[in-house]
Amino acid sequence: MKKILVVALSCCVLAACHHAPSTTPEVKEVNQIAPYPEAKPGFTRSVIYLPKLANEANSKIELVIGKELTTDCNARSLSGKIKQLTLDGWGYDYYVVESSNTTISTLMACPASTEKPKFVAINSDLGLINYNSRLPIVIYAPSDMQVKYRVWSTTNGELKAVNQ
Repeated sequence: MKKILVVALSCCVLAACHHAPSTTPEVKEVNQIAPYPEAKPGFTRSVIYLPKLANEANSKIELVIGKELTTDCNARSLSGKIKQLTLDGWGYDYYVVESSNTTISTLMACPASTEKPKFVAINSDLGLINYNSRLPIVIYAPSDMQVKYRVWSTTNGELKAVNQ
């Protein structure tokens, strides 16, 4: 009888101690982390919280910022810049979108009735951002724009180049 009781209590303790790693990030109010500035009129502050990964050095983030436009068969992008700024006294980066709301487009002759709504992004030279689940990515963008992102990662690690 004592053995059964000990086994039952052991199972209860193990079940209580087991905690599966979370794939959803902890979402806090961004100003609890650091005093990021409030969004200026006409802008929206977007915050990206990333979940923890086993090896964050193998992942990068690409910001895709743009808006839904009616497009045809031509390739389009928005003109603008994404500036990387640093929060004074903290050293944390944040990003500000400067957009002129002009569209860059190819000039192909498109067949009639090829117009459709499509997400058109800013053609930015920002590059990839290091993956860091400990800090949020804070973006200030015009209110009519959407902030999206992609996670780029590798499972192969590093590959060796051939010397020739």
